[in-house]
Amino acid sequence: MITHEEQRRREPSPQGRWTELLGSYRRTRAAAFARGGEPAAAAESAALGHELALAAPAPIAAGLFDPAAESEAGPGAVAGERDGWVGPLWEVLAGRHRWAELAPLPIAEPVRTLIAHTRILLGEELAELAELGELAEPAARRAGRARRPGADSPCEVPLALRPWEQARWEPADRVTSYRPGGAAATPHFPLPDSREGLAPLRLPKPAVALPGAAQPATVALRGLCEWLEARCVRGTAPQAAALFAPAARDAPVTAGYLPFAAAYPALVRAGSGAGAYGRSGGAARGRLAVWRVLAAMADPSGQCTSAEVDALVARMRCFTWCGPADEIWHLHLALEDPATGLAWAVSGCDYD
Repeated sequence: MITHEEQRRREPSPQGRWTELLGSYRRTRAAAFARGGEPAAAAESAALGHELALAAPAPIAAGLFDPAAESEAGPGAVAGERDGWVGPLWEVLAGRHRWAELAPLPIAEPVRTLIAHTRILLGEELAELAELGELAEPAARRAGRARRPGADSPCEVPLALRPWEQARWEPADRVTSYRPGGAAATPHFPLPDSREGLAPLRLPKPAVALPGAAQPATVALRGLCEWLEARCVRGTAPQAAALFAPAARDAPVTAGYLPFAAAYPALVRAGSGAGAYGRSGGAARGRLAVWRVLAAMADPSGQCTSAEVDALVARMRCFTWCGPADEIWHLHLALEDPATGLAWAVSGCDYD
């Protein structure tokens, strides 16, 4: 019998091409990990990982974070929460797919939590799903051990945005928008963002700063990003602000009060690690960081409910000012809690 075999190359299906790319990503990352550890693995695989997160079907893109892949491709084959090119890979993925698509997929923690909170920032409400156990990892659900994002935190971060979280920014501005070719658009929220509503004021003599180590909220504020400093006083918001604007005691400074909702986007952006250099660490990371700050302000132990955080936000007095050296990346804010008599100031600039 004579047979004939067609010699033309059989092109894989679109799904097959993405599967091949995912396999290539895992081999590349594992090989780089063997040579230089986690930093080398994340750097060498970043561009390919970004392409997969940006354009591959959800099951394949989520495969970047599948912990089971290491059993086949070797140690270091799986992306982690710090992996990214122009932005974290988990934020690129979360910007494309609704939670219902991603929930059944095997995504390791803490990436799973960060993806869930990214979807919350984009307007999804996941609280009802959490009650049904839908936010748990698939393996945990099968074992009857449902977990909720933020469950390892003393104050659990709500799985739907509070009204004060939504008030001053649009959903499209909350998370970086990623495009092919490494392009990304991240809205910036300096504080104050303009001089509108502010007026020349002379600040009072600053109150004595309390020891930072004794104030968990001060530590949390300072930890929002590397270019910020934070102090706490027993006094008013202007007295706290005066610690960072000493010249304003001799001459007026442009300053004024604003609602906390107007300050919230700037705090989230700072908490994401955004600045003049480098890239954002993800808006979800910023939201979780700001909730840690507020929980520590409401209760130094952080053992408070989200309702107590809401009450703190409702009574808080927020004060902002302009610094003479402000360029693009700056944040100047004092937060006063009349119930405790404490006020925190956070201030800093980053330069291009």
